[in-house]
Amino acid sequence: MRKLFLSLLLLPGLSLGAKDYKNPVIDRSVPDPTVLRVDGTYYLYGTEDTHNLPIFKSDNLVDWTFVGTAFTDETRPKMVPGGALWAPDIQKIGDKYVLYYSKSKWGGEWECGIGVATSDSPEGPFTDQGKLFISKEINVQNSIDPVLYTENGKHYLFWGSFHGIYGIEMTDDGLALAPGAKPRQISGSLTEGTNILKRGDYYYLVGSAGSCCEGEKSTYRVMVARSKDLFGPYLDREGRPAMDNYLTEMMVRSDKVVGPGHNANFVKDDAGNDWMVYHGFDAAAPEKGRKVYLDRIVWDKEGWPTVDKGMPSAKAKMPVIKKK
Repeated sequence: MRKLFLSLLLLPGLSLGAKDYKNPVIDRSVPDPTVLRVDGTYYLYGTEDTHNLPIFKSDNLVDWTFVGTAFTDETRPKMVPGGALWAPDIQKIGDKYVLYYSKSKWGGEWECGIGVATSDSPEGPFTDQGKLFISKEINVQNSIDPVLYTENGKHYLFWGSFHGIYGIEMTDDGLALAPGAKPRQISGSLTEGTNILKRGDYYYLVGSAGSCCEGEKSTYRVMVARSKDLFGPYLDREGRPAMDNYLTEMMVRSDKVVGPGHNANFVKDDAGNDWMVYHGFDAAAPEKGRKVYLDRIVWDKEGWPTVDKGMPSAKAKMPVIKKK
């Protein structure tokens, strides 16, 4: 029994006496979350159900405090006049915090686009650096949902929403398209809310399929495909191409959470566990919007990510976070 007890202590991510947390971790509408860890603190940004794009922070991925907004009415990006700020992504490049954002009017799939802003602090204020491109300029319909992937000092922006997922190389400072760079399609029309991550020999393309925003009727769910090359071909678990709209389901609705999806890129705790922050509708109160949920990623023996039971949890063990 003593040997069993000691061996349990050595299991990654297991801490005896660890407290449970309950979902949702943000009990208000903050759709399309993105998360960045800075010096032990996690920062979360989301679509502007809070005007001018909300910012939250947390020391443990569970207890979040509202910091403020990335912009004010005076500093708000001017591109797509009258449009809303959707689905941001945040990265640190050099000594700057670089915030990519979508700006769109509902249904304006050729007039929407992606812009970029910078700050010296993850809490802002952010200074808009203007548009990267508008859909009709880059010839990609519904150019929203940006995410930056960096490898070997090179930056690549990926984006798209139900009309193909595309990627393009960026400049070293991440503030413009690389000279002469052209968009390259990596997936078909099934998903939006793209994330790219690397684990072992594979790049994983994670996105959301279905309807995002219809309350209790939403069909959103999280999908995944993988490739040994950043620009594909990405394949599902059966080896079928994402370009033909084959991705593997990773998370679907539960009886308590409807339309889970549009996750942040996976974030790590201090035990090396991967966690997914995402939005969903509370089935008991869908009128309150898309709240923020948290679940630990489980990697199966074939190297595919999922979550426990393949659906949102009501409660689970806290992430392992070292105190500062």
